[in-house]
Amino acid sequence: MEPAEVEFLAEKELVTIVPNFSLDRIHLIGGDLGPFNPGLPVEVPVWLAISLKQRQKCRVIAPEWMDVGKLEEIRDQERKENTFTRMPSPYYMELTKLLLNYASDNIPKADEIRTLVKDTWDTRIAKLRLSADSFVRQQEVHAKLDNLTLMEINTTGTFLTQALDHMYKLRTNLQPGETAHSQDF
Repeated sequence: MEPAEVEFLAEKELVTIVPNFSLDRIHLIGGDLGPFNPGLPVEVPVWLAISLKQRQKCRVIAPEWMDVGKLEEIRDQERKENTFTRMPSPYYMELTKLLLNYASDNIPKADEIRTLVKDTWDTRIAKLRLSADSFVRQQEVHAKLDNLTLMEINTTGTFLTQALDHMYKLRTNLQPGETAHSQDF
């Protein structure tokens, strides 16, 4: 799966907006949205929130977890634990990127939030690389990847599957009991 596909999936997550227009309920394939009344918060998918924000039709409210204090706790816990901790959203990285790119003026301390999420991401990716290295060195045959997000798996998935494929080929070529075929006629 490409990173753009993961971002597409993230755009379906719900976020709260405060519209500055009136509109009855919208009927879409994915479900009904609205009604939209000025000043009254309503939940919409991220893709719609971004579209409305670009047209200056709403104010985006940051998700509850997108708070400096909460993100500092998450980062610190991730650094302390040897295993992967549960993230506040399965699309935390993509949502942060989207919301801060399009609605940073609505999100308090946007630069600090961006830095904290990046620090958490870097910690998790480093931990994932160390886990993959240990996995390959110990010649394991399976691994448990709890609490990883789709983008994190996507980031190292190709490398890991190729490494495992090469290991499999090496192991099958070195199986005991197999005789080398001679080229003598």
